[in-house]
Amino acid sequence: MLWITIEDWSPDLSCYGTAGIHTPNVDQLAAEGIRYDHAFTTSPVCSTSRSAMMTGFHQNYIGAENHREYVKKPLPNGIKPIPHLFADAGYFTALLSSKVDCNFLPDKRGELFMGKDWSERAPGQPFFARITFMETHRDFHRDPERPIAIEDVELPPYYPDTPFVRRDWANGLESMQIVDRKIGKLLQRLDDEGLADNTLVFFIGDHGRCHVRGKQFLYDGGLRIPMILRWPGKVEAGGVNDDLVSSLDICATVLDVAGIKPPVPLHGHSLLGDEVAKREYLFAARDRMGDTHDAMRSVRSKDFKLILNLMPERAYCQYSSYKEGTYPMMAELNILHMKGQLTAAQERFMAASKPEVELFDLRSDPHEINNVADDPEYADVKEELLAELASWRENVIHDQGVSDNFRAVGVFPKSCPQPTVAQWIKIHRDEYDFKKYGYPGWYPTRTLSEWEKVRTIWEPYVFRTPNSHMKRPKGF
Repeated sequence: MLWITIEDWSPDLSCYGTAGIHTPNVDQLAAEGIRYDHAFTTSPVCSTSRSAMMTGFHQNYIGAENHREYVKKPLPNGIKPIPHLFADAGYFTALLSSKVDCNFLPDKRGELFMGKDWSERAPGQPFFARITFMETHRDFHRDPERPIAIEDVELPPYYPDTPFVRRDWANGLESMQIVDRKIGKLLQRLDDEGLADNTLVFFIGDHGRCHVRGKQFLYDGGLRIPMILRWPGKVEAGGVNDDLVSSLDICATVLDVAGIKPPVPLHGHSLLGDEVAKREYLFAARDRMGDTHDAMRSVRSKDFKLILNLMPERAYCQYSSYKEGTYPMMAELNILHMKGQLTAAQERFMAASKPEVELFDLRSDPHEINNVADDPEYADVKEELLAELASWRENVIHDQGVSDNFRAVGVFPKSCPQPTVAQWIKIHRDEYDFKKYGYPGWYPTRTLSEWEKVRTIWEPYVFRTPNSHMKRPKGF
């Protein structure tokens, strides 16, 4: 079995209909297997999502919900990592890349996997191998073999349609094209070694795209992922599946195929069984992201998505050192917001606070920009989804909610006395326990002039040529 993961990527692939991009190797994989059109992760960031996929359980249930966990603990309730279950069953387990990124113990590559390549196994021994391609994580790499013109891409309506934003989006697509060629070489290796016809291959993203309003949020841009299953002779080629499927279902599927019974029933279902087709709802959660504190829960059906914001007092774009230091689009959005030049759909994400409940009719609003939570026409849908979400929180993940310490109630001054939140944090780093209380939730996080300085720094990098070796700017 081979499980291929790409980082920080939504279904922005040519086989999913994305404009501008060319991913022939992933497209071929889909043509030889099943493409899942409604696949989602349980969390919109790597360490929490990967913790869930390494075990088959929602990250909150195993105490791995905070990105990143400062004090890691062993897995609870008799749960074992998936690679350990395979090793116990006689499989050789291998991680062909370096990143593990789990919020529990054991968390080291050598503690979770037996080796670094399936070639290390004994003759005839079955293998369970995983690999992660990291190029779709920021930094984005330009593709000199097939550069993408900004005129050829399509932006979601919640982004401003400027050359700067288009170029940043196109750069991400080019980075995925580079990954596609690497995936092609890996799949060719299976062919060359005579393994392709007897190897189940999964291809997924670890969570949604690393753009504003994507990664770290519970919109589809943060949770929806590509998922492809190829198993020659066992799965009919060229299939397209419309069921609601979860990244946790991969764990259940690979164990099912191997005939391995986990010591604790997993939260997912085998994609080769009947349960997935009966599924009505998928659930997800977002908690601490580094030292940025926020908490959200979501439930979605085929037609509707409800997001419960547990900290509505916080801005969506409260200070995050990661996002402000790696997302050029943050500067563009903030400048246009402060100048009053965003559309209503774009402006909502720049608000100083969030509604407690967000509800979207996905049939007419696939980009999740029209919140109908207070529309009487959707009152019954809202009540139903809130009840389902409450049941999941209580009975499945045993949700701990949000404490006053997590909210940092009464801890910080009421407003930021510096031009940027980052400057204030640097000055007062020794006076506050940011690991306990997180960063202040002040918003906006910079003055207009400070954001304009940041955009000026980003511009040559965003518009660099395909053959450029320019390094991503740092130190904002």
